[in-house]
Amino acid sequence: MPCSHTARRIACLQPSATVILDSIGEMGRVVACTRYCADVVPGVADGSRIILADSWTADTAQIVAAQPDLVIAAVPYQEKAVSEILKAGARFLGLAPKTLADIYTDVATIAGTVGALDRGEEVIAAMQREISEVRRRTAATPRLRVWCEEWGKPIIASQTWVAELVEAAGGDFMGTPGRQASAEEVQRLDPEVIIAAWCGAGERVPLEKIIEERGWKRTAAALSRRIFCIRDEFLNTPAPTLLQGLQALNFAIHPELFPCTKGIRQITAVRASSGREFDAVS
Repeated sequence: MPCSHTARRIACLQPSATVILDSIGEMGRVVACTRYCADVVPGVADGSRIILADSWTADTAQIVAAQPDLVIAAVPYQEKAVSEILKAGARFLGLAPKTLADIYTDVATIAGTVGALDRGEEVIAAMQREISEVRRRTAATPRLRVWCEEWGKPIIASQTWVAELVEAAGGDFMGTPGRQASAEEVQRLDPEVIIAAWCGAGERVPLEKIIEERGWKRTAAALSRRIFCIRDEFLNTPAPTLLQGLQALNFAIHPELFPCTKGIRQITAVRASSGREFDAVS
């Protein structure tokens, strides 16, 4: 039974919050969440929960109708919607993680809010152990230059927590996390591994097209066929889901040490200047 002083009815406008609640065994408190939450916690699509818009397009009336006593969202979110939620009597928890340390804090905060702090600490410890073990295994390996992006038009580098995972997996993250870059800038960096994990694109990033259109066919990554798409939820959901992203990064950067895993697709040939075909595998 939930403690009387903890949130009993939670509306999640952010998939990471849903993942965290699931990881600590508290999904029974979630009465409403977004359709994107089903991408990372498939069980929410069982029809027992109200499906909401996300943090930015939040429909205040829809949220209030779910009668939550706690709403969890992440930046960016509408200030007007937050005001209306608070007026309706619900508490509001806004998340804005940038680093792995921030994500551990979010896990602890959410776990503490529902009276499950011990389980939250267990989740944090498990994440730290796996990341530390990967870092140990790659410590003596050659470090490869890695370009990893979260969006393609404009080109935006992945977030700081992804940069930290890339470093743990034995790569050197190229560019500035979360910042826009030009195709020419990335070409000058000459990455040895290119990874695309576009927000909302799943595994549907058109790898072949972007390599050709951006003029990246002569990069070290293209010449060695080290071009990958990683399922966006695995790298862009700041929650325990990141461990799946780490497994994909491990294979992309050091396939001699780590096996291929789900959620990653690789180009195995790039288009020659006079040809019209690519080979790719999932």
